[in-house]
Amino acid sequence: MIFAFTEEQDELRRQVRRFLDDKSPMTEVRSLMETDEGYDKVVWEQMAGQLGLTALTIPEEYGGAGFGYVELVVVLEEMGASLLCAPYFSTVALAANALLLSNDDAAKNDYLPGIASGETVATFAYVEDSGRWDLDGVTLGASGGAGGWTLDGAKMFVTDGNTASLIIVAARTGKGVSLFAVDGDAPRLTRTRLVTMDMTRKQSRLEFSSTPARLIGEEGAAHDVIAGTLDRAAAALAAEQVGGAQRCLDMSVEYAKTRIQFGRPIGSFQAIKHKCADMLMEVESARSAAYYAGWSLADDSDEVPVVASLAKSYCSEAYFHAAAENIQIHGGIGFTWEHDAHLYFKRAKSSELFLGDPSYHRELLATRIGF
Repeated sequence: MIFAFTEEQDELRRQVRRFLDDKSPMTEVRSLMETDEGYDKVVWEQMAGQLGLTALTIPEEYGGAGFGYVELVVVLEEMGASLLCAPYFSTVALAANALLLSNDDAAKNDYLPGIASGETVATFAYVEDSGRWDLDGVTLGASGGAGGWTLDGAKMFVTDGNTASLIIVAARTGKGVSLFAVDGDAPRLTRTRLVTMDMTRKQSRLEFSSTPARLIGEEGAAHDVIAGTLDRAAAALAAEQVGGAQRCLDMSVEYAKTRIQFGRPIGSFQAIKHKCADMLMEVESARSAAYYAGWSLADDSDEVPVVASLAKSYCSEAYFHAAAENIQIHGGIGFTWEHDAHLYFKRAKSSELFLGDPSYHRELLATRIGF
């Protein structure tokens, strides 16, 4: 198989890269990660209005651009390289996918146009205090019926949960796991921003106490929707991880060429050469896995569940290794707050755990291929 981007996809990459170079330099990343919101609303509006990034994978009938997952891979790879601080992943890769995979046309018509236009910041609340990513970990209760639904319980590590105006929640009813839509300002919803290692991606704890919610799709029929959403998000995260890993490799190589020790560039030392060569091999392998996962989704292939877990597990480890080696190659300066290496290391670690760690996805992969 020969994989190549089209001229239009290459141009999309160039436009996104130019935009991020201008709007998301590391000085801006450091500024935004100290704020409660974690993103610049003006930049978010520009991403939606000027570049149409929030509408990228949403069908035209819902106000979107109607592109596929390959284009999303291109965009997220660039965002991962720049450590963009914005609720893009939670809105487009998580919440929008949950809505698109549901069979609830009314919910799609009500919520997707707002996501496409950038007016709606959305997220997907799934994990609870147990930290489990399988359906057995969903214990938050939903009660009600035709007269309305309410939720009781808590969700943990909700990406951009403190700022989302729309929250798609996985909850358990008498018939099984279901999906619900909750307004960000719903009564009896408490949102608490968590202090986490990765300050560039905000996470929150959400507590529901008889909080009103809207059922999405059929009660107890969310198993396939959730599985599909998490697979698509895993593939999207793999692309983002590739972008970050490539940036770590670039930083390492550039420093190895310019840092002089014992009268010669440290890149001439065999140990540094080996580190950079190993990083290159892992980054290129990770890129192949992420690209194949994106193609599989764009082609609606039956391989999606397998390649999504494969890409997530491999890209997680490749990114974390590249980020750690980047610090080692930089030596003492790599450990300082002033250097950007630690920001990539922290994003790599949080991404490794996000949506399930490599061990979880390898076990899931083995189950899916029949072992």
